[in-house]
Amino acid sequence: MAHPAGGVRPVGTLCGMRRRGLTVLLGALFTALLSIGVLRVPIPYVVLGPGPTVNTLGTADGKEVIQISGRETSTSAGQLRLTTVGVQPTVRLRGAIAGWFSDDEAVVPRELVYPPGESTEQVEQRNAEDFKASQTSAETAALRELGFPVQVVIKTVSGDGPAAGALKAGDVITSVDGQPVPVAAKVTELVRAKPVGTALTIGYTRDGVPATVSVTSREQDGRPRIGVEIDQQQPHPFTLGIDLEDIGGPSAGLMFALGIVDKLTPADLTGGQIIAGTGTIDDEGAVGPIGGIAQKLVGAKRAGAKVFLVPADNCAEAVRNPQPDLPLLRVGSLDEALTALETLRGGGQPTRC
Repeated sequence: MAHPAGGVRPVGTLCGMRRRGLTVLLGALFTALLSIGVLRVPIPYVVLGPGPTVNTLGTADGKEVIQISGRETSTSAGQLRLTTVGVQPTVRLRGAIAGWFSDDEAVVPRELVYPPGESTEQVEQRNAEDFKASQTSAETAALRELGFPVQVVIKTVSGDGPAAGALKAGDVITSVDGQPVPVAAKVTELVRAKPVGTALTIGYTRDGVPATVSVTSREQDGRPRIGVEIDQQQPHPFTLGIDLEDIGGPSAGLMFALGIVDKLTPADLTGGQIIAGTGTIDDEGAVGPIGGIAQKLVGAKRAGAKVFLVPADNCAEAVRNPQPDLPLLRVGSLDEALTALETLRGGGQPTRC
């Protein structure tokens, strides 16, 4: 019997197709199960994303972030928001793939965040220490800006050291070879800048009376020293502290310093706007670079920021990762940040990245 085109296939051919179809189906199922397993295996990468932002002029967990007592403080109509980066410490292939295709996240080798040989707990402990140090430097820089200079005070003098008989505990060091010492680290820097055996002219005050003395450095632990232990003090007639938890690293220093200046001066630094930013700060007010600028810009935009203060050394990266309608203001110091905000309040155009 003839069969029209498209009629019923012979039974043998049909059974063969069924067997091949079952094989393909089982292979696809096996491949899917294998893929799911692979996707769930942790990989040596971490995902960086926008972290929370905090208004340094406001409160967190029901407490003021910057706490001042013993002196009247001002209030601001706007905000000064520090920015952070969120880290996913354990990443599986599925999450990494999502991060690679995300505009807001970055996938980086795990060792960049968690160096080999260090546990997650050790890294977090170091970040907590850096965060605390950033608060101390922010306080020092802000108070210097407000007219409360640092005093570099001698704590002890080595009995057989170069300064024995020349300097005393309680003396305030004011200069080394004619160069002023605004912070304690400057003394160490200036002493180490000259070879061992150099006669250094040390300026100091004792009981309020200025004087100078020559001290010849000696080698100790492979470095020139003058045989004194120094302490950094900054007398001010009020108490100042920063209370903020669950954030690590040194990058909040600039925004803390600006918050302190804002609260202790009548001017509203914000001009009524939401100002976001980032940057380390040292005792002399120099602003340093940070990591995760792209993610911090995303967090700032989400928080409603109108401008972003960018450390000068991060400008190139920030320009490559812009957020719409979020101007990037270039700052290299606390003074430059204050000038930028003053210019902004006056309707001018601060220096941009």
